[in-house]
Amino acid sequence: MAKVLILNGSPHTKGCTATALYEMVKVFETESIETETIQVGNKIVRGCIACNKCQQLKRCVFDDLVNETAPKFETADGLVVGSPVYYGSPNGTVLSFMDRLFYSTQFSKHMKVGAAVVSCRRGGNTASFDVLNKYFTISSMPVASSTYWNQVHGFIKEDVMKDLEGLQTMRNLARNMSFMIKSIADGKDKYGYPESEHNVFTSFPDGK
Repeated sequence: MAKVLILNGSPHTKGCTATALYEMVKVFETESIETETIQVGNKIVRGCIACNKCQQLKRCVFDDLVNETAPKFETADGLVVGSPVYYGSPNGTVLSFMDRLFYSTQFSKHMKVGAAVVSCRRGGNTASFDVLNKYFTISSMPVASSTYWNQVHGFIKEDVMKDLEGLQTMRNLARNMSFMIKSIADGKDKYGYPESEHNVFTSFPDGK
């Protein structure tokens, strides 16, 4: 069975972001997609210190939720990252988590389907949405879209429940993501994954 890993970057386990993510979970269930939600936003997660120890250890040097999540991410067919908006950007905890999760893991993320979900009271959603999508697009992960940007609005979960367009966007996102995961699995069996080159790393060391 296909599986989607869901990261809740909010410190609230039953808040606005969780409400949006749960709307997706209900659709995944009807699509026979297994899900697991990991609560990130209320954990202590330090940022990457660029020590590069992960290149030797094959895991992050800080042994916390990042290393616990890594094997689950490796076996998942898709990843949903949800975050509230703080000052026009995703929650700092989930950003630290994503930096370390993506950088410290050596396995290929090629063709795993990614989706970002953001929640705010009024503004900052599209900027936060853009930040989260960049983790996917640098990792050869197809990005799932919906009938609007993947966002909900509200100050409390009851507000989000009134955001009927936002909830509809979550349901359509889950349906599209389910279809992509199934189609990619069929395509892999029929055609194989596309070739992915990794032999060029341009850093302009000569200063030109």
